[in-house]
Amino acid sequence: MKIYTKKGDKGSTHLIGRRVEKNHLRVEAYGTVDELNSFIGRAIANLSQKTCSDVIKELTEIQHQLFDLGADLANVMESPSYKTKEIYIDTMEKAIDTYWAEAPEIKTFVLPGGSVGASDLHICRTVARRAERRVFACAKEESIPDEIIKYINRLSDYLFAAARVVNFRDGNTDIFYRSNHDVFK
Repeated sequence: MKIYTKKGDKGSTHLIGRRVEKNHLRVEAYGTVDELNSFIGRAIANLSQKTCSDVIKELTEIQHQLFDLGADLANVMESPSYKTKEIYIDTMEKAIDTYWAEAPEIKTFVLPGGSVGASDLHICRTVARRAERRVFACAKEESIPDEIIKYINRLSDYLFAAARVVNFRDGNTDIFYRSNHDVFK
């Protein structure tokens, strides 16, 4: 099988159920999810197996889930069967709570940075937020399951909590945004 089909040479691509232009809202949404998945792969490559094996395992599972989510976004069949499940969200929330309890308490914003792995996770967080905006824009025009919207929203929270715990485990101190008031209460 050849990797190139030449079917997209005129600016269209195939969703599961119909062809659309390559700048279609669904293509923008799942394309950004794919970009996020690639950045997560980079983050995994930069995390310490010694201190962050649990985070690496979760991120690898998230990569699989993002493929499911991308397939769901590409599915425009009349009666689609979706792969993104509520259990994905529940599992992520438990990890967020665990990491939030492990890292030191914060009351203000932290600057993205620290170790290379944590910095990569902060990049993932911002790409996840962009993916969320793309998914939400798509949901304004087309039917998108609530689980997808909740999942992508929770994922950015997970990535923030994971970045903080990675920095903590690696001995890096958060650098707090210079502000005159607390934002986390």
